Amino acid sequence: MRRFLFLLLIFSGLSTFGQADRITESGKLTSLIKTANGVEISAEGAKIILTSYSPTIVRVRIVQHLFRDDFSYAVIQKSSPAFNSVSESKDSWILSTDSLNVYIQKNPFRIRFANHQGTSICEDYQDFGVTWQGTEVTCYKKLFPDEKFIGLGEKTGPLDRRGEKYENWNSDIPDYSVIQDPLYVTIPFYMGIHDHITYGIFFDNSFRSRFNFGASTDDLFSSFSASDGEMNYYFFGSSTVANIIKDYTWLTGRMKLPPYWSLGYQQCRWGYYPESEVMSLAQKFRDKKIPCDVIYFDIDYMDSYKIFTWHKIRFPQPKSMIDALKNKGFHVVTIVDPGIKIEKGYSSYEDGITNDYFAKYPDGKLYVGRVWPGRCHFPDFTKESTRKWWGNSFAALIDPGVEGFWNDMNEPSAWGQSIPAIVQFDFDGHHGSMAEAHNIYGLNMSRATFEGTKSLLGGKRPFVLTRAAYAGIQRYSAVWTGDNDASDEHMLLSARLVNSMGLSGIAFTGPDMGGFIGIPSKELFTRWLSLGVYTPFLRNHAVVDSKDKEPWSFGEETERIAIELLNQRYQLLPYIYSAFYEATQSGMPVARSLAIANTFDEKIYWRTYQNEYMFGDNLLIAPVTSDQQFAKVYLPEGEWYRLSSNAKYQGNTEVIVEAPLNDLPVFVKASGIIPMQSVIEYTAQKPSVALELHIYNGKTPSSFTFYEDDGTTYSYENGSYYKRMIIFDPRTKTITLAKSEGSFDSKFSAIHLILHDFSEMGIKVDEKDYTLKMKSKTEKMVEFPLSLDRVEIRY
Repeated sequence: MRRFLFLLLIFSGLSTFGQADRITESGKLTSLIKTANGVEISAEGAKIILTSYSPTIVRVRIVQHLFRDDFSYAVIQKSSPAFNSVSESKDSWILSTDSLNVYIQKNPFRIRFANHQGTSICEDYQDFGVTWQGTEVTCYKKLFPDEKFIGLGEKTGPLDRRGEKYENWNSDIPDYSVIQDPLYVTIPFYMGIHDHITYGIFFDNSFRSRFNFGASTDDLFSSFSASDGEMNYYFFGSSTVANIIKDYTWLTGRMKLPPYWSLGYQQCRWGYYPESEVMSLAQKFRDKKIPCDVIYFDIDYMDSYKIFTWHKIRFPQPKSMIDALKNKGFHVVTIVDPGIKIEKGYSSYEDGITNDYFAKYPDGKLYVGRVWPGRCHFPDFTKESTRKWWGNSFAALIDPGVEGFWNDMNEPSAWGQSIPAIVQFDFDGHHGSMAEAHNIYGLNMSRATFEGTKSLLGGKRPFVLTRAAYAGIQRYSAVWTGDNDASDEHMLLSARLVNSMGLSGIAFTGPDMGGFIGIPSKELFTRWLSLGVYTPFLRNHAVVDSKDKEPWSFGEETERIAIELLNQRYQLLPYIYSAFYEATQSGMPVARSLAIANTFDEKIYWRTYQNEYMFGDNLLIAPVTSDQQFAKVYLPEGEWYRLSSNAKYQGNTEVIVEAPLNDLPVFVKASGIIPMQSVIEYTAQKPSVALELHIYNGKTPSSFTFYEDDGTTYSYENGSYYKRMIIFDPRTKTITLAKSEGSFDSKFSAIHLILHDFSEMGIKVDEKDYTLKMKSKTEKMVEFPLSLDRVEIRY
């Protein structure tokens, strides 16, 4: 009776549907065949394949009739024989790995993932497992009483997504609201948390998809669905959020190290032209000694908005201009949109027509959409030849000296319309339509941009930025959060968006600082910049014809604070770059939701504290609005120091702290290690010879991997880097600098060891006595050569 009432509840009105809308589900298991990496199953109304990828990763594919080509733009790994055994009981088949047991219920067919103690991690909802309604396929999962959900990429709403529902359909939404859904990016990967257990699910289906985390289901189930395609998901059974992210980024790939200059401050505006204005802007930054590394060129640099062209009047000699900017320490990033203007004689248009690079209708007629240049064709980036052509076309920008490439309008966006679902795409020979290509369009445009510019730059790293994306984007591009608004609400939302994308494998991300649309007050600009210092991607951007938003545009006091804040960003670059290195190795984001390290701490999910996050290993950031002079902050387990004052706080506490505009609440974890450098105005400028190594006293051992390379090339892949483990152990009262690794010569020749909250006045460095100098009431410093092979410091 319960099952009947459930079906009646969610499918009432079924009799009015046509045959195509009839709801079917997977039924009784009829056969199971073992394969090299898993099993193939037949059930009433369904075919199923389970394969292992590692002891903690299992893939599930379910269809009604025939499996599609096994093809993904997100996944880069192959299955492997990780199942140790396949056994049968009366009611189930059991597949076991070193970490998981997968129970396959026979009647009706259901899947349950458990640990080796038998505790259920994630399981199908018993009354309804996998269903089809026409082409739409849905998987229902049991909702545990205390279950929380995190991740799903660029999504508004709370940190804990329990009780929320979301849709994935990359959309161009200017000035979006703080509850807007969907936005620009599709990352169909989330993590569930319950009973001190964690798991992850990546639903690799690029059709329009929906996720329901218990919204309007009376806490019975969660679900995920797609309008077409397979029920194709990867289950992650690692025991921590950090390890699930590590497994997910192993499966979908990790970022490569970006150019060092892209971690600096980036100045952007729609409307920097002509050349004289750009040069004046650059000189003003240098005259005022405001740190800055990048100037952007929005659509006005092009001839009639045609991609891969330069406006002959506004920028008549782009190479000489860019050379002059480089001499001042600036790098140039130019915008590129996918729409190719339909114009006889325009080389990109002619190449596309001649070589069949554009998306088309089933009858072969080329699709036409209107964007900035007017009537345009759109490249089919799912075709290898198109990607290579697109990549080679960047010679028009790279030859004059451009090194950064900003992919915009790639949801894809076409004005006043939704691109018809029947438009055809190659899918690298697997063939599909816009219905399936839409969400992966930005991913493949970014891929084409990255691969092409990397090749053309002759060993130098390109900087690629994108607005639209799909899972796996971290392999090719940074992501920014689109056309936001100048408001406190958007500033706080930006922290959650960045942290959520970090939970979803994207480490290099950030918003338009200050808000793209609208005019920020000087207080909002200052507060947002203070938050931007601790954001992976730091760009100030403004819409055309809006008030100036450069750091000097809000008065002398705001300019003075802005210089202090940007100096702090540049001093932290050794710490930040080391965090990016960690992202390349483990997928650990640079901006880290507190849910990573404090998964089962209820308070971090409270609306009051959900915006807080860790920046790298050791800095806790507490975003506050522009009108707050005091802030209520939650400090998780451990001990903490206020970065600006060294004031010490106990963890597991809620505290009220001062929050003036020039001092965002930022805290250092006790036992934390923070490498810093002297103030510089741009990343190519050499800092002083001493690396400042800040260590904050604490009760627990800690370590930090300091990483350095040339910041420009891929030589690090061949061993040209400087890497050194720094270990603090209060139990033995030692600080150890392990032997350095790699062939790169550090830019630093000395270490200024700065100890915070240590009572000792003397230390031994390799048994040689050193006297600590007082730097402040709570800081003591000593200097010694970096070249020492292995350093053991006793205090």
